[in-house]
Amino acid sequence: MDDRRRLLDMLAGSTGCTEALLLAWGFKPALLAEVIGAGLATATTERVLAGGTEVEVTRIRITDRGRQAL
Repeated sequence: MDDRRRLLDMLAGSTGCTEALLLAWGFKPALLAEVIGAGLATATTERVLAGGTEVEVTRIRITDRGRQAL
């Protein structure tokens, strides 16, 4: 399975993944930019509590167009 399909499959089976987690799983920043630029996924910045500290994370979510591409 190619990386783009694997990424979309992972996003489809979740409520979105943080950019940091996707990078840790081995997805390249260029691939993330490609699927977002193609309208297959969106990226939103959120504030979350981590260890009592508020931090900003970028969450990547699949779009309807991304689901159709699967």
